Amino acid sequence: MSLAAINRLIQLFADAFEQLGQPVEMPRAEQLAMLVQRSMDHRRRVYHSSQHLFAMVPGMNARQTLATLFHDLVYYQLDGGFPTLLDHELRRVARVDNGQLSLRLIDRNDWQLRLCAEVFGFAGGQTLSPYAGQNEFLSAVAAVRLLHDELPPRELLAIVACIEATIPFRGPDAHGRELSERLWLRLRQSNRDFACGADEGELERMVADAIDMANRDVAGFAEPDPAQFLANTWLLIEESNAPQVESGVYSIRDYRQALARMEGFLRTLKPEYIFHRDGVRPEAGEYAAQVQAAGRNLDFACAYLGCKLLSISIVEAFAQLTGGDCPISMLLGDLRGSDGPPLRAEDLLPELPAAADLNPGLLRVLQHGRARESQNDLTASPLSAYVYAALGDAASRRILVAAREMFAGTLTPQDFLAHIPAPLVDHLGQACAQISPSRRELLRHWLATRHSNG
Repeated sequence: MSLAAINRLIQLFADAFEQLGQPVEMPRAEQLAMLVQRSMDHRRRVYHSSQHLFAMVPGMNARQTLATLFHDLVYYQLDGGFPTLLDHELRRVARVDNGQLSLRLIDRNDWQLRLCAEVFGFAGGQTLSPYAGQNEFLSAVAAVRLLHDELPPRELLAIVACIEATIPFRGPDAHGRELSERLWLRLRQSNRDFACGADEGELERMVADAIDMANRDVAGFAEPDPAQFLANTWLLIEESNAPQVESGVYSIRDYRQALARMEGFLRTLKPEYIFHRDGVRPEAGEYAAQVQAAGRNLDFACAYLGCKLLSISIVEAFAQLTGGDCPISMLLGDLRGSDGPPLRAEDLLPELPAAADLNPGLLRVLQHGRARESQNDLTASPLSAYVYAALGDAASRRILVAAREMFAGTLTPQDFLAHIPAPLVDHLGQACAQISPSRRELLRHWLATRHSNG
């Protein structure tokens, strides 16, 4: 039996301080643990929660453990602001203008903030971007503010370095320098400027620790099971669309846009920018295997999300032809029912012959599901599996191109549906019509008109 999450956090703090030779009383470890849990187990977080920390820390040293406990403390755009217990302090660091954060001018006497800014390469007055270290930087500031009474500057420098390294998906800079070299140069400068007292060997260990922690943070990209990788990806989709989910307003277009954002991001992500080396570790073979696995998972996830996009694009076309965007359940049915399984559109579909050119692994995941349950979507994708099996791989990819044209407004819903075999459109349309009393007549009329015009 495992400890409660809060007790695991308390023990991690207490053990880390002990290992660094800076033991703290249990009430202090408890105070820090409660702050982390209250900040991270926010109702909108489903991936960047305390469970993510527990997955990372096994085998870490004390510096890495403390850095991990703080590295996702701030997630401004997801949480809707700063952590409550740090709001006053962080508003002294960053200014908020129309939801956009910028770093305030840094007081020369504020060595803690100067240390963080120097390690991150930030300057007072600059705009902070959520895609370029905003949350990691503010999390590092919070860590230093909270830990400076317990730890000397050398340990704080190492912790800030680890958190900086978790800014994800960065390649070489304009001078061709990799993350490890850039970090080492800034650490060497900060070590001098703040008299941290670390020698060259310790600075190299700090970089190695930081690279190792960064790779642990994104370890899911090298997951050997594509279904598990997809499960984690789905948690990120749910997180990034938390406001719509919370409000209960999750329309067809909302859902499609959420899929498209994640698919577009994964499609442009370079596998070699996910994991890093410090020149020695991880070993070249291990690093190559991580990059290869990441590429394989990205390809699989994009194919999966493409299938999801294709099936929802058909439903979106039906919606546009019969009155416009609407809650997704209006045409497909509820995910769950209080009185047993609800009626879903896929339950009303007749069998169709399967195409010859199918990816068996992709079809299996569509039919049987990702590796983790979701509260806001079916784990399996029976509608997407039905469409993919009927069309085949090549036709699905081709028709997805037309779907993107419809999303962009350069192709009408009618013209988009003309790319799809008529029997498939008919079966899907009739199923949606049976689910939706308010769109039933219009949808059946459109289907009948389509046949008469054809």
